[in-house]
Amino acid sequence: MSTTVDPGDSATVRLRVRNTGDVVDEYRFEPVGDLAPWTRVEPQSLRLFPGTTGTVEVSFTVPRTPDAAAGPHPYAVRITPTEHPEATTVPEGNLTVTPFTEVRAELVPPVVKGRLRGRPRLAVDNLGNTKVTASLSGSDNGEQLSYDLAPANVQIEPGRAVFVETRLKPREIIWLGSQQERPYTLAVKRSGADPVEVEGKFVQRGFLPRWLATVLGMVLALAVAFVVVWLAYKPQVRSLATEQTAKTEAGAIPVPSPALSAPAALPSTVPSQEEKAPEPEKQDTGNADGAGSEDEDEASGDDQKETEKKKEEESVALVGDLIVGIGSDRCVTVPLKKGKAHDGTGLVLQDCDPEAANQRWDFRGDGTVRSMDMCMDVAWGSRDDGALIQLARCSGNPAQTFVTSGEQYLVNPQSQKCVDAMWSGTANGTGLHLWTCGNTPNQKWRRQSV
Repeated sequence: MSTTVDPGDSATVRLRVRNTGDVVDEYRFEPVGDLAPWTRVEPQSLRLFPGTTGTVEVSFTVPRTPDAAAGPHPYAVRITPTEHPEATTVPEGNLTVTPFTEVRAELVPPVVKGRLRGRPRLAVDNLGNTKVTASLSGSDNGEQLSYDLAPANVQIEPGRAVFVETRLKPREIIWLGSQQERPYTLAVKRSGADPVEVEGKFVQRGFLPRWLATVLGMVLALAVAFVVVWLAYKPQVRSLATEQTAKTEAGAIPVPSPALSAPAALPSTVPSQEEKAPEPEKQDTGNADGAGSEDEDEASGDDQKETEKKKEEESVALVGDLIVGIGSDRCVTVPLKKGKAHDGTGLVLQDCDPEAANQRWDFRGDGTVRSMDMCMDVAWGSRDDGALIQLARCSGNPAQTFVTSGEQYLVNPQSQKCVDAMWSGTANGTGLHLWTCGNTPNQKWRRQSV
């Protein structure tokens, strides 16, 4: 019993059963094997007289999802006689699922801003049931941007996604002036299929802000005005010393009289310099005072360093538990830039360090999971497989709610999907995304108190 079915469609085969016994018997039919969830038998039981034959229909409804892998799939139906259960038989057949391809692409974020470059990410999802090989390219009107895509070629397994790092660079720099919008298109090209195009926008800012250009213009205008005024009203500078010298040489300045130029006689009661009592010598205390000042400065500097160190230790409080991957034995980590966490940073796996604040997660009563004063978040509130798991500012959005389950899943209730280590990765730097819960080790997590 072999047949072929297209994903998203149905196929039916007929199964004939003959009662070779000598009593009336009832036969029950039950699908078994990997295709059992997609298989249905009508009717589910059949009552036959001795020597008679009955027919049942076995129908297959295959979903149009990556789970329905292209190619042949064996199936079986268990037939159990009521009167003679020991005579159970299991006829087998073969169902061939035809291949289909479906690719979806998304820019995260769709709009980026910058002066010299922009760095969006292109997410490419394979929603088909066969492996996809594609090349990536970028274009825009007027060739105003250059594109650096890493990787430029991808191979994606069914039901998986890849993230392509994109660097946009304007060919001309805006030194002064208002910002300009530069639309662009990224294309995912496959052999024998129309390309999948995603449109984005790069907002290029001026290299110098507008307010600085205004200030520079005002300063330049003031400088020009000052030069014009100086040239128009140049002050007449005269040298009094030169004039006095000229008058002296011409005899214009009279010689002072002896009565005015002679010094007055000192009174006899004023002692001469020899009769003045010598002043007491001052003690040289400079070394002692200097030494004391240096000691006080050093002590003050040490106290200040200790105070700053205490403040720094108090500001980095280790609150929460570690989230350890069952499959990788590594911890969910917030990548830091210059020692700080940033909004929109994708979470990764790293070797566990109980003293690292960026590996501590506080499970709050409101359903949020927090680290570094921000919340674990599904990018853009997506419910789709492949959505990035990131750190974002806490906003009360359902995309920032996560709960643990008895199967050690970390589930986002809004999408009813699990936090998943990308491509079943276990190495340091493996990213996290949202995926349909599938009872795999890369979707299992445990909270570890420290």
